[in-house]
Amino acid sequence: MLILGALGVVYGDIGTSPIYAFRQAMSIRPGASSSTNEILGLLSLIVWALTLTVTVKYIFFVTRADNNGEGGTLSLVALARKTFTKAPAWITGLGVLGAALFFGDAIITPAISVLSAVEGLELVAPDLTRWVVPITLAIIVGVFFVQRFGTAKVSAVFGPVTALWFIVLGVSGLVHIIGEPRVLLAINPLLGIQFLITHIGIAFVVVGAIFLAVTGAEALYVDLGHFGRKPIVIAWFGLVFPCLLLNYFGQGAYVLQVGVENVKSPFFEMQPEWALGPFVVLATLATIIASQAVISGTFSLAQQAIALNMLPRMVVLHTSETQSGQVYMPQINSMLMVGVLVLVLAFRSSEALSNAYGIAVSGVMIVTLLLLLVVMWRNWKWHPLAVIAFGVLFTVIDLGFFASNASKLFQGGWMPALVAAAVALVMATWISGRRRLADKTRRDEVPLQFLVDNLSKKKPTIVPGTAIFLTSDIEGAPTALLHSLKHYKVLHEQNVILTVNTSASPRVNDDEKVRIEAYNELFSRVIVTFGYMETPNIPKALALGRKLGWKFDIMSTSFFLSRRSLKAGNKQGLLRFWQDRLFTRLARNASDATEYFHIPTGRVVEIGTQVVL
Repeated sequence: MLILGALGVVYGDIGTSPIYAFRQAMSIRPGASSSTNEILGLLSLIVWALTLTVTVKYIFFVTRADNNGEGGTLSLVALARKTFTKAPAWITGLGVLGAALFFGDAIITPAISVLSAVEGLELVAPDLTRWVVPITLAIIVGVFFVQRFGTAKVSAVFGPVTALWFIVLGVSGLVHIIGEPRVLLAINPLLGIQFLITHIGIAFVVVGAIFLAVTGAEALYVDLGHFGRKPIVIAWFGLVFPCLLLNYFGQGAYVLQVGVENVKSPFFEMQPEWALGPFVVLATLATIIASQAVISGTFSLAQQAIALNMLPRMVVLHTSETQSGQVYMPQINSMLMVGVLVLVLAFRSSEALSNAYGIAVSGVMIVTLLLLLVVMWRNWKWHPLAVIAFGVLFTVIDLGFFASNASKLFQGGWMPALVAAAVALVMATWISGRRRLADKTRRDEVPLQFLVDNLSKKKPTIVPGTAIFLTSDIEGAPTALLHSLKHYKVLHEQNVILTVNTSASPRVNDDEKVRIEAYNELFSRVIVTFGYMETPNIPKALALGRKLGWKFDIMSTSFFLSRRSLKAGNKQGLLRFWQDRLFTRLARNASDATEYFHIPTGRVVEIGTQVVL
């Protein structure tokens, strides 16, 4: 079931690339007609791009760099940071850049995938051309609507359809290979290299089109936590990779048979006329599924970013009882849907969108490579020469892809770059704002040990029950505690200073989740550690404290939270002025701590305080 689910979610994106990748490469060919060697050269480039980038780089190596089963750029950041006593800032910076670029890719993949398939209607019935965009918009709305049902239910429907899609891809390609077996000569990588050398003037543009064949590789890694590595690897070698190769070879064979000048869209035109209608329907279903890879990947990436304090708190809903990595985030889902709809309305065709495609995902691939090299060197203890050799090979490939896509910046590539820049700005603002807020709060706070010692000597009025004060600062006294003493002038018989930490691991075992330290008979400290892929549930975590001898009764406990009202200062530069206002707006719109930590609302006391940044 996991293998079938992986087909429906992980490989949907890369599985629909044959619809437009070879077509785009063909459209850049020199002259009105091309020789056999030129067609074979283009095909060779696609075959070896799939082999080196997806099979070797991602399947063999990147998917092994999992952080306790979780994948994605931020998992690589967590792995790399583990090996440093104090992680360099550039590692976090790479994580922010990679995550932002993935968001830029996530809004364009559903748009180009669904548009390219619906455009097949133009071949079946040219009168339907004007309906391509409206139908695409309706399908995209439907795709984002079903996300609330969760990855497991979505993949249960998508998996069999995708399996059928790959089988049809393989069979339709095989039929034409049998009729034109010389197309198999394209397996020779020298033909691809020869094409680039002899067509140096258009080489950059061609490589950008070839790159469309490997898009979806990064989503494959981000979705690792949804299914695990083994099902993803088995699905790739058992069905996906062979069928993709058969279809690309089949398209090349068809072009050689009928001549380049007679082909506009080889993927659809090589199908028999009687099967074209059902094939367009199946292709449309497959492209709907293709959108799932980046959508579910975006949910995983956003959840990790929130846990690592790179984004404000948002609602995270777990949709599976068996796979903890399967989550749904309503706010991210809505923002993605709006972005995709705007792109479809702006570009209106997959050919126009192809110019905007690639710059973000090729950038993510470079970030992934850089972080992977750190992991290979410091975590896996590879010999430096082996790390350098691996790095040089794939740096050449990835930089070639990025440079070719960057050349399309002013033809539409600016769109995902702009989205990535906006997300990076938000993440950088949130990280720096939280750091400055913590520093300012720490300056204003009283040392916790000092307060505890004073209160043990001169006790205020003691009232029954337990008070839990949440704070992110281990050494300072919680603001809520200070204001509670100031206004109520009482102290509970049990007072717990609670700090919630996020581990660099995706999950933390129950016996390591809670740590209790007693100051005296009135005060104790509880440190709860959640994995970055876990939903922070404080009541459940505190219940684990019973194993450590702590008597915890939720009905006699009050949770005291400090609600900060942020206000931007005036004496600062223009950049800081706007960053402070952005940070203030983000903090104001962040999910409520009570909801985020699953604290019973009837047990919460919030005490407000104003902080000037």
